[in-house]
Amino acid sequence: MDAIIRQSRVAGRVRAPPSKSYTHRAILAAGYGGEAVVTDPLVSADTLATMRAVEAFGGTVERAEDDSSLSVAGFDGRPDVPDDVIDCTNSGTTTRLVTACGALADGLCVFTGDNSLRSRPQGPLLDAIDQLGGRAESTRGNGQAPLVVGGHTGGGRVSIPGDVSSQYITALLMAGAVTAEGIEIDLETELKSAPYVDITLEVLADFGVEAERTDAGFSVPGGQSYAAAGGEYAVPGDFSSMSYLLAAGAVAAGEGAAVVVEGARPSAQGDSAIVGVLESMGASIEWDREAGEITVPRASLSGTTVDVGDTPDLLPTIAALGAIADGETVIENCEHVRYKETDRVSAMAEELEKMGATVTEEQDRLTVNGGESDLVGTRVDGRGDHRIVMSLAVAALVADGETTIEGGEHVDVSFPGFFDAMASLGVDVGRSE
Repeated sequence: MDAIIRQSRVAGRVRAPPSKSYTHRAILAAGYGGEAVVTDPLVSADTLATMRAVEAFGGTVERAEDDSSLSVAGFDGRPDVPDDVIDCTNSGTTTRLVTACGALADGLCVFTGDNSLRSRPQGPLLDAIDQLGGRAESTRGNGQAPLVVGGHTGGGRVSIPGDVSSQYITALLMAGAVTAEGIEIDLETELKSAPYVDITLEVLADFGVEAERTDAGFSVPGGQSYAAAGGEYAVPGDFSSMSYLLAAGAVAAGEGAAVVVEGARPSAQGDSAIVGVLESMGASIEWDREAGEITVPRASLSGTTVDVGDTPDLLPTIAALGAIADGETVIENCEHVRYKETDRVSAMAEELEKMGATVTEEQDRLTVNGGESDLVGTRVDGRGDHRIVMSLAVAALVADGETTIEGGEHVDVSFPGFFDAMASLGVDVGRSE
């Protein structure tokens, strides 16, 4: 699907979707346990992959008709050997989290996905499972899916790099809680995307599981059980998805108007840093934390410098803001952002340049000179990546003329109602097959 966006002014109230990161973890945490209800989940292409994996391991997931809740009957810490290959489609989070879970099975589990997922690095997690006495192999011997995992891993101590993906750490912590020995994780390098592990620790605590940071890395005792307090877990709003709505208000709110984003209660999400990024660029933001509402009027933005080591998913949003702001925006510490659904550093550089932006790409840095950029509508490629699509939609709000974004349907991965939400704010948006 092509999404067609014309230069627009925006205003009004809109609700952020539930957090994808929390939903993934909550579904699997419920799967590791007995029975739990996950309320306010994000039901999207990625989280559906995690639901299917839980069912493949012997659990069940029942969706409410309006998707307001998921009733999960888990596999009590011991996953069955799946009857078939588990297809994680495009969800890297699903793949990593369930790979560690599969290492607990008595037999072998096979995980695969689409072309993009089969190009993403899994080697450090496979090596960690091997260190724990399990079997973990890439069928092509390149550290990428398809993966074969199993061996009834019992726990132990592992050494793993922290600068490739924090999801490896999350996967080991979640699985380690139900092993006999628990897992001690020694980090070989600095941990990138650390707030995502904070999310994991928060979800584990809410399911009654103890895990902690150590001087060497992380530790989770074994022999634990997953049980949500009162049998329910509520998913908070998603700041990654919220970033596009907040950015839309900052660059395109009408005169005397503002965008009000609901569902913005504080949590461990590192991507709440988008509020500080916008403020550093000159946006005037009001955040009622108790009500969970953020109000953003349009502002004259100026360039800034942002380190995205802990917030990789914000790079596309910040790059789009940089193309609109006056002066130079520098995004640092971003090499790990190249290993997502696509190489998001190159993707944003190339697509913003099509729109008239001046961009300099380096291996670990992206510089966008908004002072030298006059954005114009054109045809751009969303690269099959939900975050690229939504960030280009933000840039399109101020581009002269009409912008056509190829692959608009990929927003279903994390924000299925994105274009409807934008239209509700007054965006002139169309769709074409």
